[in-house]
Amino acid sequence: MIIGSVIVKIYVPSVHSLKEKRTIVKSLVTKVKNKFNVSIAEVSENDTHQTIVLGFACVTISTKHANSIIDTVINFIENNTEGDIVDIVREIL
Repeated sequence: MIIGSVIVKIYVPSVHSLKEKRTIVKSLVTKVKNKFNVSIAEVSENDTHQTIVLGFACVTISTKHANSIIDTVINFIENNTEGDIVDIVREIL
């Protein structure tokens, strides 16, 4: 069993309130959950307006498949948010 976990930090300069941020986070998390078989949640920076930190994980049988899933989810996040991904921490166990 291989576990892939990722923390993605996104900077969204257009967000000016926590309400706007939570709307974006909720929408993005729901889209990722519905499209991919991964667990995802906001993991830190909950009270910072323009920074979104999402963590997601997948379980699979090979490292190659885990990396493929992670790359696909990261590309989806990048294409479905107005912000810029500023940091990605990837771990395969």
